[in-house]
Amino acid sequence: MTKWNNGLDEVERVSPDITDEANALPARYFTDPAVHEMEKEKVFGRYWVYAGHANCIPEAGDYFTRTVGDREIIVLRNHDGDVQAFYNVCAHRGSAIVEDTPMTDPDNARRIQCPYHLWTYDLDGDLASTPRSFEEARLNPDLEDEDVPELDAEENSLMEVHSDRVGPFVFVNFADDPMPLEEQAGKLKPELESLPLEEYQLARRIVSEVDCNWKVFGGNYSECDHCQANHQDWVRDLELLDSELEVNDYHWVLHYKHKEDVDDEMRIHDEHEAQFHYFWPNFAVNMYGTADGYGTYIVDPIDEGRFQLVADYYFKDAELTAEEEQFIRTSRQLQEEDFELVERQQRGLKSGAIAQAQLGPNEHTVHKLHLLAQEAYEA
Repeated sequence: MTKWNNGLDEVERVSPDITDEANALPARYFTDPAVHEMEKEKVFGRYWVYAGHANCIPEAGDYFTRTVGDREIIVLRNHDGDVQAFYNVCAHRGSAIVEDTPMTDPDNARRIQCPYHLWTYDLDGDLASTPRSFEEARLNPDLEDEDVPELDAEENSLMEVHSDRVGPFVFVNFADDPMPLEEQAGKLKPELESLPLEEYQLARRIVSEVDCNWKVFGGNYSECDHCQANHQDWVRDLELLDSELEVNDYHWVLHYKHKEDVDDEMRIHDEHEAQFHYFWPNFAVNMYGTADGYGTYIVDPIDEGRFQLVADYYFKDAELTAEEEQFIRTSRQLQEEDFELVERQQRGLKSGAIAQAQLGPNEHTVHKLHLLAQEAYEA
């Protein structure tokens, strides 16, 4: 049962069995600043996190930046055509090298140069050159030029971040020895790679700041018990009772059947349904079933009570048709309806009244999210 914060009940670990009473994360994990700081390392520092789309950096030297927690990285395409990721940190004295460069407006550089002391790096991260002041000791009366050691290009390279891909989706991992992305992705990897995702271009990005914990939104995204009451325009064309929630180790899928079949040309996948894939910890891929395209969500925490939703939309052509524009407006309406719900839930959690909530029997996808969070905290 629900545990109220009345000083009488102690919270418990999330039970692996959803039918047990303690089947949700205690409320403090959604409101405590210390939990937010812990998650930077235990969640976003150990699991594979979405960095961006490879189609946005098609040429050698193309790059964008991404910030995950307190970590700033550069994602670039090297001279061999491979996508790599590096900390946005100079090997000299730790300066940030490039300015914030979003995936929607990438930059290009033949080499990466730190503006502080002009240390310059090749696209593979190796140190390429330094100014003469790092080769000569003319301003230091205690040293001769021959006493200045030569800088090793590899030892003074940019610090690489583990990176890998699922189709065109680039993921990074900050752990020293992470599990393979293939292991974390599971069946998500072959399912997405069976689709021609790389044939679609980024056409629109919508960024929203929402006043709730990122896991509150992740839980809302992962179930549709709330849809009948709150997304009435959208569910009008769905058979919610025939829908399915599929749960895997780090990935779950919401399959929504359409009441009437849609034209095969109106979707990227073969199934006559909408598919919403959530990949732990904070990435989602949306196959809408009524559009020849797809969308992605990044659910980026800002602090314990705020997150940023980055919604990207991909179509065959970056120039949108009137139908595609209308589709994005419909998607935006769903987001705004959800924002009202999750901010309402955050207000309740923040009030201090509840110590541990209770999940329903069809919220097993939310239960999985809570179990993975607890597993990360205890690792």
